[in-house]
Amino acid sequence: MSAFPRPLACLLLALACGSAGIDTATAAEITIYRCTDASGALTLQNSPCPKGMKQEARTMQGVNTVPMAPGQSGTAATPALAPAAPAPATTSAEPPTTPEIATPPASPTSNTRRLPPPVMFQCTTYDKGRYVTEDPEPASRCVTLQTIGLDGNPQSGAGQACEVVRDICARVPDGALCEAWQKRRDETEVAFRFARPENAEKNRADYERVARIVAESSCGL
Repeated sequence: MSAFPRPLACLLLALACGSAGIDTATAAEITIYRCTDASGALTLQNSPCPKGMKQEARTMQGVNTVPMAPGQSGTAATPALAPAAPAPATTSAEPPTTPEIATPPASPTSNTRRLPPPVMFQCTTYDKGRYVTEDPEPASRCVTLQTIGLDGNPQSGAGQACEVVRDICARVPDGALCEAWQKRRDETEVAFRFARPENAEKNRADYERVARIVAESSCGL
């Protein structure tokens, strides 16, 4: 079996025919390029190998031209063209359009001016203690009185007695309302956190109510 590929073997066969006595014209030398790619595939061609392929060039006597028979056309038959491959589908380079997300309407309360908190009162007890309250009515207290005996001796006094006194309260100024309500919120939170089990639910409800008043008023801005 010949070691040359089929196209090259045909060329050599044509040369052999010319040397056997066929009436031929003088042929010029041609160069055959042997191209090997990275995978080892071999290609024979009459033009230099593409860049990156291993190339071997061989110069040899060209194929003689045989005179054509009468009536034979001088134009070589045109090989049939292979059907064109379908064009690959083009992919748009533009990213897919993201649907717009409608902006939710603003909450009605966000554009409404918040009102100040309810009025608050600051009270002072008989012993100079201070507290804030929502109750406009001052609280009353029964202050224990010292009792003495008929002889004037405090140690011989019998029974108990007290004097009813009321706390002194005044309305908190508007400019100090938020501070007073925040103080009230902190006081109710402490009472809730450290309440006895039987008072826990009542103190919790009171704290949540005061905290809601602070958050929903102009003090919560």
